[in-house]
Amino acid sequence: MMLLLELFWSFVKIGFTSFGGLSMIPLISGEMISHGWMTASEVSDIVAIAEMTPGPLGLNCATFAGMRAAGFLGAFIANMGALAPTFTLCYAASIFFEHFKNNKRLIQIMTGVRPACVGMVAGIVIQLALVNYSGADSKIHFPSLILGIVDLILLMKFKIPIPLVILFSAFVGIILFGVLSI
Repeated sequence: MMLLLELFWSFVKIGFTSFGGLSMIPLISGEMISHGWMTASEVSDIVAIAEMTPGPLGLNCATFAGMRAAGFLGAFIANMGALAPTFTLCYAASIFFEHFKNNKRLIQIMTGVRPACVGMVAGIVIQLALVNYSGADSKIHFPSLILGIVDLILLMKFKIPIPLVILFSAFVGIILFGVLSI
């Protein structure tokens, strides 16, 4: 029982003192090694596996570390610890927004924040488009651009599920850029 509490507390600390992703690795390593749950080599292996598997790095590491330290229950407890900050902050934010939802200042703040968020997302979309639709010579790569437009149409107009569009694009990618080498 004490091991599970230590696992939970370790991942609560990691979750509250890091902001996800790679910033969690030194904290996870420190906790795993200091408690004797893993060696540095094992932590390195877990980070490599966590990077290769779908999902957030922190949760994947928590799953593997918890499993290694205390089995399935350890994996569950470590994940609950890693998620505790998210749950806590989301719960606090929901209370805050519910309490102040009609507050004039909050409405003004959100009116300013929403367009800023859209602008940031648009900036990332443009940055990714420039990288993904241009070749090494920085010229537009039209087959990639056309594939992107087709994918957008499949998603928006025909409501094709995202996994199917990804599979379609992978198949077209193999044909266009592998077999035909366009």
